[in-house]
Amino acid sequence: MLLGVSTPNPIDTVNKMDSSKLNKKTPKPRSSAKSPFAYRGQEYDYLFRSWLGKYTNWLSPTSYSLAFSDWIMDLAISPAKQVEIVNKAFTNNYQLMQYFIKSCIDQNCEVCTQGREIDKRFENELWKKFPFNLYWQYFLLCERLWDEASGSMSGMSKHHRNIVNFSGRQILDMLSPSNFIWTNPEILQATSQQMGQNLIRGFHNFITDVSRKYQGLEPVGAEKYQIGINIAATKGKVIYRNNLIELIQYEPTTKKVFQEPILIIPAWIMKYYILDLSEHNSLVNYLVNKGHTVFMISWKNPNTEDRDLGLNDYVNLGVLEALNAINHIVPQQKVHAVGYCLGGTLLTITAAYMGGCNDERLKSITLFAAQVDFKEAGELLLFVDESQIEYLESIMWKNGYLDGSQMAGTFSMLHSIDLIWSKVIRDYLLGQQESINDLMAWDYDTTRLPYKMHSEYLRKLFLNNELVQGKFKVNKEQIALHDVSVPIFAVSTVKDHIAPWKSVYKIHLFTESDVTFVLTSGGHNAGIVSEPGHPHRNFQMLTHQHENKYLTPKKWLEKAPSYEGSWWTEWQQWLTNNSSDKVAAPPLGNSKNGYPIVCDAPGTYVLEK
Repeated sequence: MLLGVSTPNPIDTVNKMDSSKLNKKTPKPRSSAKSPFAYRGQEYDYLFRSWLGKYTNWLSPTSYSLAFSDWIMDLAISPAKQVEIVNKAFTNNYQLMQYFIKSCIDQNCEVCTQGREIDKRFENELWKKFPFNLYWQYFLLCERLWDEASGSMSGMSKHHRNIVNFSGRQILDMLSPSNFIWTNPEILQATSQQMGQNLIRGFHNFITDVSRKYQGLEPVGAEKYQIGINIAATKGKVIYRNNLIELIQYEPTTKKVFQEPILIIPAWIMKYYILDLSEHNSLVNYLVNKGHTVFMISWKNPNTEDRDLGLNDYVNLGVLEALNAINHIVPQQKVHAVGYCLGGTLLTITAAYMGGCNDERLKSITLFAAQVDFKEAGELLLFVDESQIEYLESIMWKNGYLDGSQMAGTFSMLHSIDLIWSKVIRDYLLGQQESINDLMAWDYDTTRLPYKMHSEYLRKLFLNNELVQGKFKVNKEQIALHDVSVPIFAVSTVKDHIAPWKSVYKIHLFTESDVTFVLTSGGHNAGIVSEPGHPHRNFQMLTHQHENKYLTPKKWLEKAPSYEGSWWTEWQQWLTNNSSDKVAAPPLGNSKNGYPIVCDAPGTYVLEK
């Protein structure tokens, strides 16, 4: 089936197909009925939920109703907890009164409570002046009281507690004094100094944003970043295309290159060019200039006809087909495989499958913010339970995919302070138009997710956590992460709310590999796009030999040395140490073996909207 195994590889037949033939083989939607009376059984439920989802922000009303019912009923039979909450409220009011008296004498007196470290809304000195100091202190005390009331209720499931707490915080963030003109001293000062011009500009910004969103346009400023011109512009060729991927091979910039090529597998919930942004912060450009032969998968943006593409297809038509192509262009060489986010999870799945088949084509594995154990998979777990998944399946059923705007809305809710309310204050109340950078422009370029894949991803990985339990199947065969034994370089970020670093760190527990683990400053995206010379970057790094005793995350933090600057340089050195000597660069593509040049990079899939 694979390299080094005598059985025939069923994927080889796909390798000879063009994309049009593959399109014809894609299963059609479940129903092509034109009349609503033609739908039967569960399809009625799907239609109704799909319609309802437009008015519930794609969140399951059942899931949230169950969570709040759980909270209310547990609170109703917990009289001691009720008394505790009332006492806490009286204590907060007393503390606020004491603070008011002290602040009348000393404006810089000690406050009642401090906000969360990530909350930057009240940092301006103007908030220390009366009456604004009372506004923000009262607001923070209300936040603290809500955490007490919702976060420690005995008898509730952890998932329900998190949903109730999250929902209440969304409402509190909406009612924050920073969001209103008359309770925000920064806005009042700007309005006074500019004689209201900030509000006029803000109203213009609001109308512009609404108009562009209605027309399906990106925000103002994003248009200056053009794919293939000043982003995703590293020179290369598309040397293979099927119904799911385009494989890009980048042109060498050095006379000689390392013998082992690099295959980068980005997540399909994002466009690949986050790793090939502008010339100065392009990871692809950095690697090519260091003498590496680099290949990149560019995923197709799925449509209705792709609804039945599943995780198995992403393994076979994605990673394995890319490896087949690379083996024909750079023969007799193992591959350094790199996976970002969900692409890293897919790479680990594929590596386990290959290990079980005695396929030894991988030289090393690099994982960027990628998880294999989803038990503590960050704030996204708020939106993962049986009711929510069923609801999402109903929404996806009609079109056969999850739209990118729905996914973007979910991520915005997780960080509503920074991604929603800060924008309201800055753009619409202060009248300051935000400057768009290349990473932000990439973030607006959303993708879709096919029905079957997204359902399997949520159920098998997030909900059932099958991968680390040995229950996940590839090509009907159960795989085990224990079969992964090649060296691993795993990168996580301190502020990652999508793939928390302690969850990423669990890669140590499930493989037979030596793991070099890096914990870098920044978030899920900014911490990865961390080119040399980027200011205020630092990281910790430590290599753990598999035969040595396991280090807990706490012990790892104590033992791992700290470094200033970008982790890219250390990773490139690690790749060098795991590579053979340099040789002449391979040709672009290999037409004799069925891999002719299809078109110039960045290809066509990345341009699909």
